[in-house]
Amino acid sequence: MQPKKSARSTQEPRWLRYSLIGIALAFLLSFLFLPLVFVFVQALAKGVDTYLDALKEPDAWSAIRLTLITAAIAVPFNLVFGVAASWAIARFEFKGKAFLVSLIDLPFAVSPVICGLIYILLFGSHGWIGPWLQDHDIKIVFAIPGIVLATVFVTFPFVARELIPLMQAQGKDEEEAAISLGASGFQTFWRVTLPNVKWGLIYGVILCNARAMGEFGAVSVVSGHIRGETNTMPLHIEILYNEYQQAAAFAVASLLALLALVTLVLKSVVEWRLRKELAAQDELPPDGLPATPRTAHA
Repeated sequence: MQPKKSARSTQEPRWLRYSLIGIALAFLLSFLFLPLVFVFVQALAKGVDTYLDALKEPDAWSAIRLTLITAAIAVPFNLVFGVAASWAIARFEFKGKAFLVSLIDLPFAVSPVICGLIYILLFGSHGWIGPWLQDHDIKIVFAIPGIVLATVFVTFPFVARELIPLMQAQGKDEEEAAISLGASGFQTFWRVTLPNVKWGLIYGVILCNARAMGEFGAVSVVSGHIRGETNTMPLHIEILYNEYQQAAAFAVASLLALLALVTLVLKSVVEWRLRKELAAQDELPPDGLPATPRTAHA
């Protein structure tokens, strides 16, 4: 009987557990679920026809298209950078390694608005490179290239930050074994490294894509707010709301809300697969119960 009393003494009281669960559920209901419901209710408040018309409007379609183009450029770029940086940091020792890690974390510490101002100071008409760009008729700020650059800057840590700890935890024994058996560097990466980190890679890409489509601060500074040309979906929503076109603003916002929901579902699936894969590597099932030793089947 003594072990039971000892086990009970390490558990929190039932009323405390239920209170914490209730507080957490109330918080999620108030700050996550209800705002999402409100967005869709307001988007459809004037009927489905008004909702569809707001999405078919030329400026709205231009904003949607620009958002997709920006994400289509920024995400693959960050995918390549994230894989290369994480492989270098996790597998090799070199001078400046700590500095490279600090650079990867830089967008987390710098405000996106500051990022946009940096690009204005570099590529603006009165910036360091601005006069040369004007002489050669090259537009960076207040154009699509500036929007892409700002988006790449604020999103490039996501893939690398997911892969670095994963690669470090897995070690490099399998890669060294593959190389000792005659595999080339590319074969080792493609057949050993990449399969081992595929779920972490997908997880980072999902987060990177969601941030790219929803970025506001940096893009707002470098875009110039040119309707039909340099407005992404978040900027278009702001303009519509400031013009008291609430139905149209919430209609476009509902697309971003749908993106958030899809991202949440995909994120949960990838997290589940990643936990399952890590549990299999540790010879434990996903529920954490001890697995049957392999030697038992011999």
